[in-house]
Amino acid sequence: MLQEVSLGQKSLADYTHLAGRTLVEQIRQLAEPLAGRRVLHVSATAFGGGVSEILYTLVPLMRDVGLDAHWQVILGQEEFYNATKLLHNSLQGDDATLSEEQWELFDRVNELNARGIDEEWDVIIVHDPQPIGLQKTAGGHAKNWIWRCHIDLSEPNPDPIARLLPMIREYDATVWHMHQYVPAGLDGGVRICPPAIDPLSPKNMALSPEDAAFVCEQFGIDVDRPLICQVSRFDPWKDPIGVIDAYRLVTEKMPEVQLALSARWRPTTPRAGSSSARPTSTRTPTQTSRSSTTSTTSARSR
Repeated sequence: MLQEVSLGQKSLADYTHLAGRTLVEQIRQLAEPLAGRRVLHVSATAFGGGVSEILYTLVPLMRDVGLDAHWQVILGQEEFYNATKLLHNSLQGDDATLSEEQWELFDRVNELNARGIDEEWDVIIVHDPQPIGLQKTAGGHAKNWIWRCHIDLSEPNPDPIARLLPMIREYDATVWHMHQYVPAGLDGGVRICPPAIDPLSPKNMALSPEDAAFVCEQFGIDVDRPLICQVSRFDPWKDPIGVIDAYRLVTEKMPEVQLALSARWRPTTPRAGSSSARPTSTRTPTQTSRSSTTSTTSARSR
């Protein structure tokens, strides 16, 4: 049931002007003893989200340094993905969790996809909870199994983490964005690898101030105003209220910002961003986002 993802070509040499020749050569030297090793990445989907963005760049670069790298995605019905979305949220602390019927569906879909692994691999890297059960059925098809978690499991709902911990422990190693994200009770084989972006992808490429202003104007954004921006999907785990709190802290504790707002906007009626229209929040200002994929920036457009 696993489906191979078609990938383009990328060259590590394209990053020389950003990373430097020394680092690029060091990466190639480190990869030389691994030439020809078969590596399979498995994820839930090939579209949307940080995992797919990482793999569309990472897998072609692994090939460029001599690895026989592949990326496949699992297949499942809508009910399965509804259950894994609930699982994703509960692992980040949501009180809701899967029913026994949903857990049975989760195990069944993982088992069916595991039977689709019919080749031999040196390493299989499983991304996030959706395909975590593959190792249980297909363990003999790889010399080493790695589970890479892209979410924060530091304060999970007790029920789902109790179900997953035995599966996690069966992996030879696990990879996390931060030490703080590793759940209690997991010992040994833990590796930390902070998330990264592809600086050559269209959405990460550098823009001149003029180009940035032009793009913003197409969406009705006044680039003469101070901006605070959160780049993420809109859900509780991306902490949108925390962004509002950050804005409040800036305007309340920096008098020069208040003066700038007053001088530049001079609203005739209260509007978003003015001190008289500042939003309130039920969160404490010290609370921060628990999602490693949220990017929050505070900047002033020029």
